[in-house]
Amino acid sequence: MANYIYRFFIFWYICGVFLVTFDWLPPWLEWANSVFLISAGIVAGIYFIKMYGVGRGTIYSLIIIFVSIYVEHLGVEYNFLFGAYHYTDNFGLKIVDTPITIGFAWLLIIGCSHELARILSKGWSLWVSRFIFVVTGALAAVTMDLILDPVSFKVKEYWIWEDPDFYYDIPFSNFFGWFVLAALFHLIFLFIHRDVEERNIHPWPERMVLTFGLIIFLFICIAFTGRLYGAITFVSTLTLLWYGLYFWRRSNVSTRT
Repeated sequence: MANYIYRFFIFWYICGVFLVTFDWLPPWLEWANSVFLISAGIVAGIYFIKMYGVGRGTIYSLIIIFVSIYVEHLGVEYNFLFGAYHYTDNFGLKIVDTPITIGFAWLLIIGCSHELARILSKGWSLWVSRFIFVVTGALAAVTMDLILDPVSFKVKEYWIWEDPDFYYDIPFSNFFGWFVLAALFHLIFLFIHRDVEERNIHPWPERMVLTFGLIIFLFICIAFTGRLYGAITFVSTLTLLWYGLYFWRRSNVSTRT
């Protein structure tokens, strides 16, 4: 079943690259965006379950979904952490002004950043490894937002920022908030899974690191239509850097073991 869900996600992703990039998505098919985000989040949840077991993997996934929705609600209602913004009706069904799909989007992002951080933090002493895990995981999440946010705001208008700033009118507080929340989720992971041995079940780690690039590529394609060339160049460079570090570190750790 897990493999079929991943294949469905890939199929939906390929459709989305064309339909969303070239704005071919008809109004009656707007629900497809929600299906894409939910399926992508479920893929990340399966990754956590495969790696750490049904119980803890499921609990961690649910924590990410519900905590992120609640924090985003605080952001919309009280300008907490991220800055002043609000969601439009283009992002799916809402609960108290916050789209349900935002929880699955965060699950996807943490799944991708977790896999990068997992490999980059291997082979160090205990506390150095934990520090690297939390910081690199948070930075990888912010890297994704550096292309997600400009596209979602400037091109698709999924949400609206009310206090313009230097980076495509997105306040710096947003990226700081992303770093803090992503770091929190990685700290929660360390608390929940501190005594659990990872399973490293092929091919789910490879699928998550691929998904990291796929999501960024999708938004880069949309960014081209919106002429967000600075964001494209910046995030493409960072993405190549992340992949370089990931495969270098994975090879290095494998050689040692």
